[in-house]
Amino acid sequence: MGSIIEAAGWPIWAIIVASIISLTIIFERFFSLRQSLVAPQGLLGQTLQEFRRAGASPELLQLLGKHSPLGRLFAAGLRNADASREVMKESIEDEGRLVAHQLERYLTTLGTIAAMAPLLGLLGTVIGMIEIFGSQAPSGTNPTELAHGISVALYNTAFGLIVAIPSMMFYRHFRAQVDALLVDMESQAVKLVEVLHGERKNGNH
Repeated sequence: MGSIIEAAGWPIWAIIVASIISLTIIFERFFSLRQSLVAPQGLLGQTLQEFRRAGASPELLQLLGKHSPLGRLFAAGLRNADASREVMKESIEDEGRLVAHQLERYLTTLGTIAAMAPLLGLLGTVIGMIEIFGSQAPSGTNPTELAHGISVALYNTAFGLIVAIPSMMFYRHFRAQVDALLVDMESQAVKLVEVLHGERKNGNH
């Protein structure tokens, strides 16, 4: 493997660095985008129960803010629990944009690697080909050396594709996962607003 990397030339190092960054992002996002961390089951019920017991206390808001991204949405809504339904929803939407940005962290980098890795591989192959044909002696070409040189040059393209394909697959997977989590969180936050306003309306009657 070491001899292949050495023979493939400097462009292969850019692909290796890209692969390390890609793997790091994939593992980090796998950990960070778990349902139990982002939108834990049962949090809506617990939040409503605590709100009915003590109202929108600073302790509850602080606890929710630190708990999870879904907790941050609930905290944003509860801060305006005495305001109109529209104000509550707007505050949740504002917080939702920040949460969405946090959930999408590093995905642009992963998508860029998926797009650029084949081009880096192609660049390495082209540079390798230029070097092969530039070093040919005027007296003639050794077919064995030429074949070896071309195979080494093509390693760059192969490595580029090996990095790009999984990166693109995981990029699309994580994008879909983020979208699904955001829809779920928005649905639960809207449910919180509707329940609180329904209770307030019934309490006023």
